[in-house]
Amino acid sequence: MVAAQKGRYSKYIRPISVFLDLLVITSLSLFFLADLNLNIPIYLLYQTISWSLIAFFVDYYEVYRFTTPVEILSKIFKQAVVFLLVVIAFFPFAKEAEFSGRAIAYFLTASFSLILFVKFLLFYYLKKYRIVTGSNYRTAIIIGYTEEAIALKELFENRNDYGYRFYGFFSNKKSNEHIVGKIQEVKEFVLVNRVDEIYCSLNEISNDQLKDLVEFADEHFKTIKFIPDTKQIFSKNLKIDYYEMFPVLSLQKTLLHEPVTKLFKRFFDIVFSLFVIVFLLSWLVPILAIFIKLESKGPVFFKQGRPGLDEKEFFCYKFRSMKMNKTTEKEASKNDPRVTKIGRILRKTSLDELPQFFNVLMGDMSVVGPRPHLWSQNKAYGNKIKKYMVRHYVKPGITGLAQVKGFRGEIETDEDMINRIKFDVFYIENWSFLLDVKIIIQTVINIFKGEDKAY
Repeated sequence: MVAAQKGRYSKYIRPISVFLDLLVITSLSLFFLADLNLNIPIYLLYQTISWSLIAFFVDYYEVYRFTTPVEILSKIFKQAVVFLLVVIAFFPFAKEAEFSGRAIAYFLTASFSLILFVKFLLFYYLKKYRIVTGSNYRTAIIIGYTEEAIALKELFENRNDYGYRFYGFFSNKKSNEHIVGKIQEVKEFVLVNRVDEIYCSLNEISNDQLKDLVEFADEHFKTIKFIPDTKQIFSKNLKIDYYEMFPVLSLQKTLLHEPVTKLFKRFFDIVFSLFVIVFLLSWLVPILAIFIKLESKGPVFFKQGRPGLDEKEFFCYKFRSMKMNKTTEKEASKNDPRVTKIGRILRKTSLDELPQFFNVLMGDMSVVGPRPHLWSQNKAYGNKIKKYMVRHYVKPGITGLAQVKGFRGEIETDEDMINRIKFDVFYIENWSFLLDVKIIIQTVINIFKGEDKAY
């Protein structure tokens, strides 16, 4: 019941907004541009990709509960201007198409008028919804009891449309009825009360405490923000938001958390996985199935539960490379007696991982990302290695940066896992499409070269 009141469906607001915008421009382009002799499928694909890329670069979908109407109008204007140029740029390369400035003007005017109406309708509806029902809210605490912290608390209380519920201050320096505990009690309070956001006044927190809180927030998927003062924070992911005139510093999530990036990466995953399934697995599966069944009894595919995005379990598929056994939570080692003859070939060439393209198509995995670990490894290293849980911020991948850098296979020492996590975190924090392409190419090269730890 609590989850429903907090607005458990908030995560769908941006995808719905993206869907509605694409629906509008697709429908109206068919209506206004149909007579211009366009290759409709090609144009619609061009239009959709262009819209997504423009939205990504102008932060078009970066609208939050504290975003001002002026900022929204600015985003829509930027999107409209660049999109106009992109639409016009299509015609010189379309041989049979007939350019019509009037048709394009009607199309863009109608599209952005409707988009503007829908966007503001949704924006103001959510504000009204929070005020009237008290739903779709975020819970927050503040560490420190300073003038800035008190001002932020008053803002939460005065602006019900922001949708924040304030649970109290934490401070070691002062004590009154507004302070609910000491700084060292924050972690337990956050977990017990399912607090969403932690705001820190840097006047009352040491660097060690700050570092510890950031790691805690990473491990438990909590948002941590900072109330600025004379201290300095150095982070490439640092950004500033304004709640009216009140500045709040945030540790910004990576590009992989941006709606447009997610959409683009998902689009790439679907296209790439369909290509592999249709042109490779369609004929390779029957051949490998025969060899697997001839050597040992059991199913062709091996299915195992693994922790995925946000540590939610999914079933990861592989070609079965071992004899049937009851020690599947134990990773393979060199000269492992459980591995079959055909299994050694599959593992050496990484062909055993190919069925995971079905996982990608179903949305449980991505082509590139941190490799999904065993549950036993999650339990063993989750609280042992710093930033281990950060890898669950994104979907696991068939291949990843750690793998192409040689950190794959059996974990023999803690250092092996530490190095793997370093590369996983680097990938998440420095993602780019070019990096994905490089990893895919290097994966193919490694398959042909062979890898020492592929057993």
